[in-house]
Amino acid sequence: MRYRNLGGTGIEVSAHCLGTMMFGAVGNPDHAECARILHAALDRGINFVDTADMYSAGESEEIVGKALKGRRDEVVLATKVHFRMGEGRNRSGNSRRWIVRAVEDSLRRLDTEWIDLYQVHRPDHSTDIEETLSVLGDLVRAGKIRAFGCSTFPAEDIVEAHHVAERRALARFRTEQPPYSILARGIEADVLPVARRYGMGVLTWSPLASGFLSGKYRLGGPVDLTQGRAALTPARFDPAIPGNVAKLEAVERLVELADSIGRTLPELAVAFPVAHPGVTSVIIGPRTMEQLEALVKGADLVLDDAVLDRIDEIVPPGTNLYRPDGVWQPPALTDLAQRRRPLGDRSAGEAIQPA
Repeated sequence: MRYRNLGGTGIEVSAHCLGTMMFGAVGNPDHAECARILHAALDRGINFVDTADMYSAGESEEIVGKALKGRRDEVVLATKVHFRMGEGRNRSGNSRRWIVRAVEDSLRRLDTEWIDLYQVHRPDHSTDIEETLSVLGDLVRAGKIRAFGCSTFPAEDIVEAHHVAERRALARFRTEQPPYSILARGIEADVLPVARRYGMGVLTWSPLASGFLSGKYRLGGPVDLTQGRAALTPARFDPAIPGNVAKLEAVERLVELADSIGRTLPELAVAFPVAHPGVTSVIIGPRTMEQLEALVKGADLVLDDAVLDRIDEIVPPGTNLYRPDGVWQPPALTDLAQRRRPLGDRSAGEAIQPA
């Protein structure tokens, strides 16, 4: 296992990180089996574990907390805050009010006195970034967290956060956690260069592209839209949709490439993000022990220039063959009120009605 410095924090982390989104009701509800997966990852040299309060409504954090008893000091532990937890108002977002409550809840579920990396799971434009940075800095000074970062922030929000931190003399984001895979390379154009400019550590998620790089889905093969991820988002997997055909065609070429170097497609997929100089650690999120074994086999794989050139031919740099699951979309595009003037305020005069 290779190790790297996490964004200038002085914290050394493994080049692969164990993601625990699949621990709990959403993935694997067997707490004992999840603990065995975590212990096996640690025994193989992984010292970085990532979770979030919203994973299975807090159950993932509880599983991780129980599994780490007696081994807490071995682990760089990361979790996240932002998404709604429970019913009622003010139980989500990036406000001081919610973060102060949420970090205590995470500490309790994780059964730990501190969190090594506390991440803001998504942007929140209803809260000033100064407010968020201020409370996170207070949590560092209080000893509840060691460092903090952001997750799935667009490049412009990362830049704004750093400018605000500099102007207001606040602690800054030390890491970013974006989606990155052979099929979703969009961050190469903006997020990764920005993160490198600010010396941020980068831990990437979804190296298997929602399962498309697992080898489970093949061109011309059957796709069961009633189970697993396909049941949750069938439009992302339906082979009748042209965009999915493009992903499957790329998969066939990548399988040939993996075979040519004597490796499996998942091993190639997991090795790819590590090859980028802007990436610190790649999150792997196994649901079963078999999946963990298959993924860690790629930990020692170093892709040479010839293989990377072949990948560039299949999926050009900076190209997304699909929009990665859960990626934040700016309100400027999704909120009609932000891109359409009220009818009475349109300079062209009387609104034109369709015939």
